[in-house]
Amino acid sequence: MSLQITYFVHGTTTDNEQHISSGWKDVELSELGVSQSVALKEQTKDQKFDVVFCSDLKRAHDSAKLAWDGMYPIIPDARLRECSYGSLNGASSDTVEPMQEEECIEKPFPDGESYEDVKNRVSDFLEFLKKNYDGKHVAIVGHKAPQLSLDVLIKGKTWKEALAEDWRKTKAWKPGWEYTLN
Repeated sequence: MSLQITYFVHGTTTDNEQHISSGWKDVELSELGVSQSVALKEQTKDQKFDVVFCSDLKRAHDSAKLAWDGMYPIIPDARLRECSYGSLNGASSDTVEPMQEEECIEKPFPDGESYEDVKNRVSDFLEFLKKNYDGKHVAIVGHKAPQLSLDVLIKGKTWKEALAEDWRKTKAWKPGWEYTLN
């Protein structure tokens, strides 16, 4: 059994541009985010997906639709949501981001989730894929915490390694990250 996953992050949002960590707060794509999402269609023209899954949060669902609506089935799934920052959804990234690495890997954000909680959601989603999409190529449009969860679950990284090597820190964005689920 083998399943190919190509993971995409949603386009830039108005919150991203204001250095706000949205979490479960629904927020619009910015003009840049719309352009980035539309550009994915061209950037992925040589790839063929069997299905596109996305977070059910508006920014990820809109990104998926702008890139591939009418080309592939697009299925929103709440298990692919960003980490819930609880009472800090929509707070300054200066507050939220240090907590992601220092205290909220195992301990939940106030009234929210931990990164371990997100990993458990993503693990459940991966089990669903194994049962239903064996041998397929699946695209996923999501957020930071689910992507880091894939690094931990599939690539065997520790949380510390996944956070340190995150493309957001290394400024190494690309139009899709590849994962193979065996």
